Amino acid sequence: MTAAENVCYTLINVPMDSEPPSEISLKNDLEKGDVKLKTEALKKVIIMILNGEKLPGLLMTIIRFVLPLQDHTIKKLLLVFWEIVPKTTPDGRLLQEMILVCDAYRKDLQHPNEFIRGSTLRFLCKLKEAELLEPLMPAIRACLEHRHSYVRRNAVLAIYTIYRNFEHLIPDAPELIHDFLVNEKDASCKRNAFMMLIHADQDRALDYLSTCIDQVQTFGDILQLVIVELIYKVCHANPSERARFIRCIYNLLQSSSPAVKYEAAGTLVTLSSAPTAIKAAAQCYIDLIIKESDNNVKLIVLDRLIELKEHPSHERVLQDLVMDILRVLSTPDLEVRKKTLQLALDLVSSRNVEELVIVLKKEVIKTNNVTEHEDTDKYRQLLVRTLHSCSVRFPDMAANVIPVLMEFLSDNNEAAAADVLEFVREAIQRFDNLRPLIVEKMLEVFHAIKSVKIYRGALWILGEYCSTKEDIQSVMTEIRRSLGEIPIVESEIKKEAGELKPEEEVSVGPAQKLVTEMGTYATQSALSSSRPAKKEEDRPPLRGFLLDGDFFVAASLATTLTKIALRYVSLVQEKKKQNSFNAEAMLLMATILHLGKSSLPKKPITDDDVDRISLCLKVLSECSPLMNDIFNKECRQSLSHMLSAKLEEEKLSQKKESEKRNVTIQPDDPISFMQLTAKNEMSSKEDQFQLSLLAAMGNTQRKEAADPLASKLNKVTQLTGFSDPVYAEAYVHVNQYDIVLDVLVVNQTSDTLQNCTLELATLGDLKLVEKPSPLTLAPHDFANIKANVKVASTENGIIFGNVVYDVSGAASDRNCVVLSDIHIDIMDYIQPASCTDAEFRQMWAEFEWENKVMNTNIIDLNEYLQHILKSTNMKCLTPEKALSGYCGFMAANLYARSIFGEDALANVSIEKPIHLGPEAPVTGHIRIRAKSQGMALSLGDKINLSQKKTSL
Repeated sequence: MTAAENVCYTLINVPMDSEPPSEISLKNDLEKGDVKLKTEALKKVIIMILNGEKLPGLLMTIIRFVLPLQDHTIKKLLLVFWEIVPKTTPDGRLLQEMILVCDAYRKDLQHPNEFIRGSTLRFLCKLKEAELLEPLMPAIRACLEHRHSYVRRNAVLAIYTIYRNFEHLIPDAPELIHDFLVNEKDASCKRNAFMMLIHADQDRALDYLSTCIDQVQTFGDILQLVIVELIYKVCHANPSERARFIRCIYNLLQSSSPAVKYEAAGTLVTLSSAPTAIKAAAQCYIDLIIKESDNNVKLIVLDRLIELKEHPSHERVLQDLVMDILRVLSTPDLEVRKKTLQLALDLVSSRNVEELVIVLKKEVIKTNNVTEHEDTDKYRQLLVRTLHSCSVRFPDMAANVIPVLMEFLSDNNEAAAADVLEFVREAIQRFDNLRPLIVEKMLEVFHAIKSVKIYRGALWILGEYCSTKEDIQSVMTEIRRSLGEIPIVESEIKKEAGELKPEEEVSVGPAQKLVTEMGTYATQSALSSSRPAKKEEDRPPLRGFLLDGDFFVAASLATTLTKIALRYVSLVQEKKKQNSFNAEAMLLMATILHLGKSSLPKKPITDDDVDRISLCLKVLSECSPLMNDIFNKECRQSLSHMLSAKLEEEKLSQKKESEKRNVTIQPDDPISFMQLTAKNEMSSKEDQFQLSLLAAMGNTQRKEAADPLASKLNKVTQLTGFSDPVYAEAYVHVNQYDIVLDVLVVNQTSDTLQNCTLELATLGDLKLVEKPSPLTLAPHDFANIKANVKVASTENGIIFGNVVYDVSGAASDRNCVVLSDIHIDIMDYIQPASCTDAEFRQMWAEFEWENKVMNTNIIDLNEYLQHILKSTNMKCLTPEKALSGYCGFMAANLYARSIFGEDALANVSIEKPIHLGPEAPVTGHIRIRAKSQGMALSLGDKINLSQKKTSL
């Protein structure tokens, strides 16, 4: 057993470079030295014994010369010494000298100093020898009546451990402690006494609780926590007791201690599913989230609320508390806000959606007034998406939401503005009655839009949905306003010339008029050294985009102008007006083409944009009915198809989610009645306290897969050969952030192997926590050695090393057996996750490490994709509809996140080479991107290993 497995009470740091002292010098110091020298000598003795040295000659010296001393430091060190020193002879009998030690401790238990008494009682908890404890029992009992609570508290603990280990020494312990509890006033003593009764004699604990159940609120929080645990255990073991204690749990929800409130709420939910109980527990959780300052606590309690929501009958109760849940949004932490908004959105119903929208609108407006914080923009995005989802589910709300959100189209944060734009596009397509309102608001904010991407989207919406003559003319006015004076090239050249000759600009009338109309310089005083900056500021937005060389927006503008011109022709009968409007639209396109070909923009126009604008000019010059249909009908149909497909997909995922949550009971399933359940069956149910304790210790029991290959045997790695003198194999147990290696070492020789040591080293982000201690192996004997390895990030790690040993009686050097490498599987740390397309694209652009892999013998595209998903734990973000059917090629995006919060992206682009025959394997490539090089390489290696299908 390693130090990690033993129950450890005392850790002592050892300076490695110091020379170990001899037994004679230690004996001399302990006998003749002063107190300081004796203290140092005693420390050295303790360290040597911990390191495996046997020092039997010093035992009597310490009893004679050190034990009688009254120095407190020496007394503390002696407690450690008596804890670790061997107390028995090789045949298991108690050493004679221990009788003297026992007498010394009896005196310490009657010492006037309470801390010496208390620490001695704590030491007695660690003794495992009944013969040593027996003479001390009267003194221990007497300590229960000591005036100081520290002594009484430790006396209770000592009695409890002695009763648990050696019941015959104090058979009346429960009765003794019950009487002590009734008269005790100190909270910590009462807590220890009550804890003992719970484990030693539950009936007495219940009797005591029944007598003081009305005063429970007045108890200290440490005692209240123990009472909650007792009620939980009793009610689960004996459901008929619920009515007796549930009122007590209700009262504890009002406790001043957050820990008690949390445990009481959790217990109440497990004991009762009545709506009043669920509501009280949920209300308690919400109060905790709001009042606790620690974000980790907030997230843990939020998870409990989300768990409550998963139960269909509880969900209805929580729906009434949506407004209370939204109070949590006052927390500045983004993760807490994200979870809260998601929970509120899951719980919203037609009864409370109006109130929800009002709160969210206020929050959106608040983010506008807040001084810029790094998370403000992300929070605004979250709010916009939540409002979007509300409006899609409850169309009546859209009219209230849209005017507020459209103000954010002019926001500096492009991501939030893009979310608003997406929402507006969906709303204007779905809700015909809102179109006039949306167009009107869009025209209001159009000139203030700062981002070119948002500008393109706004142009498309205006071009697609302006259906009246007035709206079309308003759009044209806004475009002219945003473009500035035309022709652009001439006006820009004149302006440049004007900047070169400021005197002429003042004296010549037309030049003055030109500049004023441009809005560049209003007065003569503007002609200063800061003039170019002013020119940049006052340049109309669309003109600015074009001069910066962004001509994609020009192609978008050409399409918008073509749509509104074709629509204007169908609305207005007068030929003159038709021609005038068409000519204006064509002039705008022509001047943009002219600008693109000139040397004024920072980047010249691309051929694609030239082709698009030229096509639009041709369409306007011909005005054919076919083109009219394509521009004004089929574009909108495409959007409609896309939105309906998206909605269908959302409904499908919601349906799957609800199917998961609805517990289906088969016709022949047995029905379990609580009242008829045997006690032993009840106790087999999961104990929440036990589960949380196991989780805290990192021992969460995972359910083994039904496949026998997924069992423990699959994780055993052979480290040496069968013919080696020492055979070794390791079971690799991965537990989130650390790995436990359980190495079986077998001595295959007929010699005794001394100082048999497992020496390990690591490669990658792994760190060995402790060095395994040496063993002595008898001939053909075996032993288990455990080693802990800490994991810091997601990348393939390698553990390597050797076993070294001495053969007893041999004069040769140490023997060494080199071990095979243990490869740590990256899949233990990667979990499927999901993100939006926009987030995926953004991460894809940001991540610098890419790994490209492909080499397979699988012949079917879909089968290959499923094989990759299964072997890499990644989630396919591409919808199933897009992957259905067969066309000879396939592209899909995959995403996963590690437990360390690292993202992994993959793009699968594969095809089936038909010309090579039906049995030809899939070709193409998988591109993996990650923030760190290790993750990209490790995932690539994993895919390379797994993508060849093993033939069975």
